[in-house]
Amino acid sequence: MEEPVGAAEPEGEPADEAAPAPRPRRRGRTTLLIAAAAVLGVVAGTCTGYLVQAGREPTKLPPLSQPVLAQAKGPGPEPLSAARDSGLRTDGDLRKLLLKKPKGAKDAAWTDGDGWQNLPGYANNFKSPDGAFANLVGEEFRRAAVTGWEMDSEYSVEIRLVQFRQEEKLAAADASIDGQYWAEEEGESDSWVIPGTGDGRAYVYKAVDDTRLRSASAHAWRGDIAMELWIYSSKPITKKFVMDLAERQMEQL
Repeated sequence: MEEPVGAAEPEGEPADEAAPAPRPRRRGRTTLLIAAAAVLGVVAGTCTGYLVQAGREPTKLPPLSQPVLAQAKGPGPEPLSAARDSGLRTDGDLRKLLLKKPKGAKDAAWTDGDGWQNLPGYANNFKSPDGAFANLVGEEFRRAAVTGWEMDSEYSVEIRLVQFRQEEKLAAADASIDGQYWAEEEGESDSWVIPGTGDGRAYVYKAVDDTRLRSASAHAWRGDIAMELWIYSSKPITKKFVMDLAERQMEQL
């Protein structure tokens, strides 16, 4: 049978009611007294420290003046010679540092100026003068000295010393690296490190056929000057020839 609605509870002890959750323990009065005493102790100690310090004699500061240094007597050192100060050479007439043409050679036909090339003139040596002009302005181009000669109909030489201001970057080293990059892009060649220049290199290009004009180049730098050297010849150009010219020109710097 179904349990009737409203049936009485079974007899026995009544079920325990659910015990209420315990409340959190309150902070006792003792804890508050201890905290207050600690704060008062810190304040009292600080005040005592100030009173003790105020009763002491002030510490004397060291004197601001320093002992007078004895000045050296006699004449000052002699200025460095041009052999020891490269700036005396490179800040002067840059054309005097160019190699002299050898005996029996004549000035090249294109060297009809005074041996100087200004910014527009030097930019005209590039395939894209406008782009080169803008780059040279950013590279702090200062000036360029140029020379060249021809030896009968055998070969011709062109040398440029390009100087940069170098107030913000080592433009001469960058120019040498760029020259070497384009020298390697020019065509198949043999190349060698120029002694005494660190990373300077000389190139001799291989002729495609017997009728092609032979060529060689060299690129190096020292201080604020980049050296550029080109050789053109109707005959094969030897390693000794291009290396000799490059080494002697760098020795001038």
